[in-house]
Amino acid sequence: MTFTQLLYDVSDRLATITLHRPDKLNAWTMTMDAEFRQAVAAAEEDPEVRVILVTGSGRGFCAGADMTLLQTRPIVDFIQPFTFLQELTKPMIAAINGPAVGLGLILTLYCDLRFASTDARFGTAFARRGLIAEYGMAWMLPRLIGPAQALDILMSARIFDAEEALRLNLVNRVYPGPTFQFDVRAYATELATQVSPRSLAVIKRQVFTAMTQTLAEASVTAEREMVLSLESEDFKEGVAHFLEKRSPLFTGA
Repeated sequence: MTFTQLLYDVSDRLATITLHRPDKLNAWTMTMDAEFRQAVAAAEEDPEVRVILVTGSGRGFCAGADMTLLQTRPIVDFIQPFTFLQELTKPMIAAINGPAVGLGLILTLYCDLRFASTDARFGTAFARRGLIAEYGMAWMLPRLIGPAQALDILMSARIFDAEEALRLNLVNRVYPGPTFQFDVRAYATELATQVSPRSLAVIKRQVFTAMTQTLAEASVTAEREMVLSLESEDFKEGVAHFLEKRSPLFTGA
C-alpha cells in the first residue's frame, strides 16, 4: 500500500498510521483525508492487527486543516466526519506527539485513548477563525471534560499544554517527549498481546452505545454480552492461561 501524505506500518500486531507532512505540522488536506480513511480500513480488515495507532511526523501531530486550501474551498467540501472511528472493532490510540489543533484535536476526540507527549499542545482555533464547533465537537468534548471546561476551550480558542489536558481528562496519560513513542507502543503492545480482541471490540461497543442508553438498557446489554462471552473461545483461553501461568493465545473467537 502506497501513500503520499502518511506512512503506514504493521508490526507486533500494531498498525501505525503516521500523518506525514512534517514541514506543515501535518496539516490536513483532501489527500490526507482520503489516505487516512484507506489506512484505517486496511488496519480494521487485517486479521494480524489488533490495535491501531495514529501519530504525526516531525514535531507536530496535526495543526488542523491546511489553511491555504480554505482560501479556495470550504472545509466542509472535503472533510468527512470522524464518527466512523467509533464503529471500528479495534482500539484506536492517538499518540499526540506535538501540536493538535482544530481538526487535529477533533481527530483525537474520536480515538478511544489519547496519550500526549510533554511536547504536545492543544487548541480548537475555530472561534479565532470565525468558525464554530465543527464535526461533532460540541457533542464529544463536553462528554470528555464537562460543559464548562468545553466552553472555555471552544470560546477562548486558547492553546494549552499536555499537563492541563491531563488535568481536564482530555488525555489519558502524558509521557516524556524523549521516550514518548516507546511508552505508547508499550501500552499498545500490552493491549494487542495480553487482552482478548473479542473483549476489546465488545467493550468498545458497549461504552459508546451506553452513552445514549439508560442504565437499565445498558445493564440488559451487559447481561446479554456476558452470556455470549462465557460461550466464547477467548473466555476459555482467558481461564486456561491464568491457571497455567502462561501468556495468552487469544484468537478473537
